[in-house]
Amino acid sequence: MRAAVLHTAGQPPAYAEHPDPAREAGRTLVRVTAAPVVPLDLLCASGTSYFGVPGTPYVPGVQGVGVVEESERFGPGTRVWFATSAGMAPGDGGLAERCVTADGDVVPIETTVADTHAAALGLSAVAAWMALTWRARLVEGETVLVLGAGGVVGESAIGLARALGAGRVVAVAREDTALDHARALGADAVVAMDADADRLTTALGDALPAGADVVVDPVWGAGATAAGRVLASGGRLVNIGSAAGADAVFSSAALRSRTASVLGYTNNAISPDQRESALRAVLGHAEAGRLDVTRQAVPLRDVELAWRRQAEGVGGRLVLEP
Repeated sequence: MRAAVLHTAGQPPAYAEHPDPAREAGRTLVRVTAAPVVPLDLLCASGTSYFGVPGTPYVPGVQGVGVVEESERFGPGTRVWFATSAGMAPGDGGLAERCVTADGDVVPIETTVADTHAAALGLSAVAAWMALTWRARLVEGETVLVLGAGGVVGESAIGLARALGAGRVVAVAREDTALDHARALGADAVVAMDADADRLTTALGDALPAGADVVVDPVWGAGATAAGRVLASGGRLVNIGSAAGADAVFSSAALRSRTASVLGYTNNAISPDQRESALRAVLGHAEAGRLDVTRQAVPLRDVELAWRRQAEGVGGRLVLEP
């Protein structure tokens, strides 16, 4: 089969021939139709993550969408989303024509959402959904602040906050195009990201006169520092990532006086059942037109270019199609 094959850690994979995967008991063989290139793929392939240096050659791709070819659990032809441990453990991932993964990492898709759309949403939208519902326990009518609104997690959080009944949604992003898109997705107000936490605090205060009940934070750094200063009484900041820096500063007095919370979230902490339930909810909202994210379909043969664009921080999600 043809696949994106990584031969050297830290280098982009190449489009090349690779052995077809062999299915074993308890695993499902999927013909891949769409697989995104996500930051976790690059991290695992870098050889610098806590997962260690991956054995090479291997096929990256921690998630994807496709059609079942062989399985003991799912009928042939079933349309599915799937996850893999490629780069985190021995074995190949979804950036290929075919992929084998554990039955428990396969979720049937029961909506009409296009393959590229479902693949673009994937675990990023699951993280946004779980941050809002499971960690923050968003209540209808509350105000939501979304940091990093130019990324897929941020875009998903805007649409999902609206779908969950948020009373007001404010989005923060760096680029003007991302701010415009955030408005189109349903943000009531947008704020340009500022690396100076004091200036950003002032801008957020203007946009959030009553404070933020919930903050979805994939960036940390100055963004989280400023967001922590505008939390409402009982406010909850849920951190999902650290794209803008490894450190943020919080005032003990501000947190205690407002009984506010700073919470962490990772998809690795949820069960397969939670992930499946979240994914079904996300795809249901997408089918209903309440959730969309910036995405671009790219032929699998152009994987090296897509990989480099992801490394440079391209907006939205690049989805490879075999």
